[in-house]
Amino acid sequence: MLRNKLKSYQIILASGSPRRQQFFKDLDLDFEIRLKEIEEVFPPELKREEITNYLAELKAAAFEGQIKDNEILVTSDTLVWHNEKALGKPKDSQDAFEILKSLSNATHEVITSVCFKTSTKTEVIYEITKVTFNELSDEAIAYYIENYKPFDKAGAYGIQEWIGFIGVRKIEGSYANVIGLPVDKVYQYLSNLA
Repeated sequence: MLRNKLKSYQIILASGSPRRQQFFKDLDLDFEIRLKEIEEVFPPELKREEITNYLAELKAAAFEGQIKDNEILVTSDTLVWHNEKALGKPKDSQDAFEILKSLSNATHEVITSVCFKTSTKTEVIYEITKVTFNELSDEAIAYYIENYKPFDKAGAYGIQEWIGFIGVRKIEGSYANVIGLPVDKVYQYLSNLA
């Protein structure tokens, strides 16, 4: 449906995330992947969606001057916000353990910003989802890290994996957002473009 509406556009997904790529496939969109290495550093005074908005725009800015008139570039960034701190991807097993221990028996926010860039404008949307974890035993955390190696995931977990099934007590908001993309909002935005 949306594919027909967007047939005069070329969608470019600037993300190496297999989960985001799968979402675009599941939306039945024709798209190509273009990647650029970006150092994901943000000013320390930024908080919550200010961080993800900044990083999504930073990723899009790397393509400045390279977007044709019929192209829509899509970049995004996800982080876990907990105890007034941004939790990104864990550095190693110890870091992953400490992150998951801090999320145990607590509520955190998963924030994803998506930047849409054309040759004439740049717009950012974002979504916030609250996730509450059960108490996680040290054994469960260690098992998850050892077997699922969540080192490419903000907050050191994938809700669609084992830890999500056994650990998540409650979710308020978009489930897809926790996986890494507020798919309904992306679909809505692209529909309005067409």
